[in-house]
Amino acid sequence: MEKEIESVFSNFKGKSQELIQLLQKVQEDFGYLSDEAILNVAKFISVPKSKVYSVATFYAQFRFSPIGKKHIMLCRGTACHVKGAPRILDEIENQLKITNGETSEDGEYSLESVACIGACSLAPCIMINNEVQANLTPDKIKKLFSKK
Repeated sequence: MEKEIESVFSNFKGKSQELIQLLQKVQEDFGYLSDEAILNVAKFISVPKSKVYSVATFYAQFRFSPIGKKHIMLCRGTACHVKGAPRILDEIENQLKITNGETSEDGEYSLESVACIGACSLAPCIMINNEVQANLTPDKIKKLFSKK
C-alpha cells in the first residue's frame, strides 16, 4: 500500500489543512480508510494519528472497513421514512443477512443507511452503487435480492 498511497499524496503539499481532502482521496482510491492509510496520512501532514482518526470519525462520510461490490445506500430521509424505509431496511437485512453498516462475509454486499439520496419523489428508495431502485416495497426487495 505504501507506493499506492504515495501516488495519492503526490497532488498534495503535506499541510495539515489538507486533512479532509486527503482522507476523501484515500477513501475514493481505496474504498475505505484502513489503519495503515490513517497512519500514512498522519505522517504525511505531520500530525498525530489520533488527530487524523478523530477527524475521520467525526464525519459520517468516512468508512473504516471495505464496502461490498454492491454497496446499498438506504435513504432514511423524511419522504422515504414516511413511505416505509424502516420496512425496506428490515427486508434488506432479512434477505442479505447483514445489518446496517455491515458488509456480507463474501464481500458481495454492504448496507448503509443515509440521510437522503435526493430522490424524494421516488420514495422509498435505495441506491445500489449508482443505480436508484424506486417506489420500493418489501415484496420488491424480496424480488430484487432473490437473484443474488
